[in-house]
Amino acid sequence: MDQPVNPPPPRSLPRLRRPARRHHPRRRLVALAGVALSLVLTGCSGVEPRAAAGGTAAPAAAVVSGPLCDLLPSGSDPGNPASLAGQPAEAALQWLPVLTTFEAAVRASGLAADLRGGSGLTILAPTDDAFAAKFSEDTLDQLLLVDKDKLRGLLREHLVAGSLSLSDMVAAGQVTTLAGTRLTVTGRETSARLADRADTVCADYRVANARIHLINRVLGDLPTTARADGHRAH
Repeated sequence: MDQPVNPPPPRSLPRLRRPARRHHPRRRLVALAGVALSLVLTGCSGVEPRAAAGGTAAPAAAVVSGPLCDLLPSGSDPGNPASLAGQPAEAALQWLPVLTTFEAAVRASGLAADLRGGSGLTILAPTDDAFAAKFSEDTLDQLLLVDKDKLRGLLREHLVAGSLSLSDMVAAGQVTTLAGTRLTVTGRETSARLADRADTVCADYRVANARIHLINRVLGDLPTTARADGHRAH
């Protein structure tokens, strides 16, 4: 009788190598060092981070909406909505390439720590284009370097107590900023109109203890100094 032939030992499968991640262009490379640890903990792959021991799980989804969202980091790009979930607001702002002026204003004003405090916060963040349409370069320099009280007052016009989603604001019909200004909120498909003046262009970034909504106009009553032809005054 023929002797049974033992099957050869199973071959180990080769380890698959992950494709290299694409890096989104950044204006402030120095921000990479400041938030690297947070990104390791929360992940940049677009997969929701797991809850730490004894902590609360991150939201099941990180969905943003608005006409500008398609031009912002997505998928596995650093700065994608899922990767920002759980990060401090001031760190998350550094990963959104159209908010460099607003992020610089937060740092210059000394309000970065205030974005993490309290029972939650809603941040209505004007884009760089919104600041360019409102202020001349000289006025912005003056605000960022000298007029810190005016700068803090301007930023409070863009902060609302409580972490409110876009649907929360539309349902309420009105929100009050930390500066005491009441803003009417009207829903518009995937965006909302604020005080019949500004529109959300990419809303519902979930970050630690806050929501960030990008808007296309600067709020508040500081006078406009940019030239009407779109060029900045000097």
